[in-house]
Amino acid sequence: MEKDLRTRVTDMIRGMEGRLYDANFDEEVLRALDECKGLCFDYNSVRPTQRAELHERLVQIVGSCGEHAHVTPPFWCDYGKNIRMGENFYANHGLVILDGAQVTFGNNVLIAPNCVFSTAGHPVDAERRNKGLEYALPITVGDDVWFGMGVLVCPGVTIGSNVVIGAGSVVTKDIPSGVVAVGNPCRVMRPIGPEDAVRTWDLS
Repeated sequence: MEKDLRTRVTDMIRGMEGRLYDANFDEEVLRALDECKGLCFDYNSVRPTQRAELHERLVQIVGSCGEHAHVTPPFWCDYGKNIRMGENFYANHGLVILDGAQVTFGNNVLIAPNCVFSTAGHPVDAERRNKGLEYALPITVGDDVWFGMGVLVCPGVTIGSNVVIGAGSVVTKDIPSGVVAVGNPCRVMRPIGPEDAVRTWDLS
């Protein structure tokens, strides 16, 4: 069976991982983008109480997702087929994933509002950039990761498991497992230890 348009295009881009490709003037790429944006538009038009329908539409957009994966609209992505969401994946309002390359989330990933995961980058020199050329590098996120509000994750980043990324962070380099990391650029602040299991926020 012939692959659908978005799958063909994402396979093409993955095959050129780290190399420049035409993301702005290639007609097949543009059609794949339009198709995915249409699916996202339909997704974002579903009433938020219709969780079963939202999940059915999410399955149509992304490459794969867990049975209990949920994204609160609005949600936008480029191709969709390069996105893998594990079990118990949850994203709040305003998730954006630019998935020219693969974006993989493990299990129990929690994403606060207005986060962006971008595999796409552009040449520094204006001549090639103005020709519509860009590149894509994969993003990988492990299990049990919490992203605070407004986090930006850049191309080629790998984030380990059992990690908390603080609000407003810009993640430009890999983050190891078992840590709290925050800042612009995002840096490891401290390890996550046994004391975190008993810490309380009871203000009474």
